[in-house]
Amino acid sequence: MCALVMIAEDDEKQAELVRRYLEREGHSVTLVRDGRAAVEAVRRRPPDLLVLDVMMPKVDGLDVLRILRAEEYGLPVLMLTARSTEDDLLLGLDLGADDYMTKPYSPRELMARVRTLLRRTRAPAEVSAPPAEPVLTVGPLVVNPHRHEVTVGGARIDCTPGEFRILAAMAAEPGRVFTRKRLLEELHGFARYIGDRTVDVHIMNLRKKIEPAPRRPALLLTVFGVGYKMAAPERKTDRARA
Repeated sequence: MCALVMIAEDDEKQAELVRRYLEREGHSVTLVRDGRAAVEAVRRRPPDLLVLDVMMPKVDGLDVLRILRAEEYGLPVLMLTARSTEDDLLLGLDLGADDYMTKPYSPRELMARVRTLLRRTRAPAEVSAPPAEPVLTVGPLVVNPHRHEVTVGGARIDCTPGEFRILAAMAAEPGRVFTRKRLLEELHGFARYIGDRTVDVHIMNLRKKIEPAPRRPALLLTVFGVGYKMAAPERKTDRARA
């Protein structure tokens, strides 16, 4: 799966190392050295994936991510940083990063993360495409896995790939309780590096996007001491008994 990958990294040696590995796997690569150049380059030609360093001159990586998400660029973003505290990692995810690696990192693992993100965000270019996954409907919420779209009451909602995976998994089984560990598995790459609070951040962000009153959620419900579940559609018999 060849892709256009942009590397935003001011460390020349790091950038060249990542570029060589990406090109070895057949990807086209563009390099930028600061955050301002990264934003301008994405505006000119959005890549299939952005590998984004946090500590950069002019505009840092977190602000680059804020700008791109505010302008509704949905491209997957893999962040690289020397910061390793949980709060820093959660802030990146809260802003819309799809994956996060701390330095020093293994280039081979980085390539594995790149492959995973590209598989999940790009439709396979095959003549005989697999059957489309069913559209998932829970009350006003509609999740279309094939088109990677979410609507609530007919209004389109923009979700990061990580948010979409969690929402699709829960919408496929309304009423089922998902532990944080199970939802971390849906996110794949995060479970080894940060804790359960990652899931809480994604749920909080999803509630802001799909719930009319995020502090009093009607769709994404907390099961205290266990995890979360998607509210099951209310049955008429249940309503009659109440």
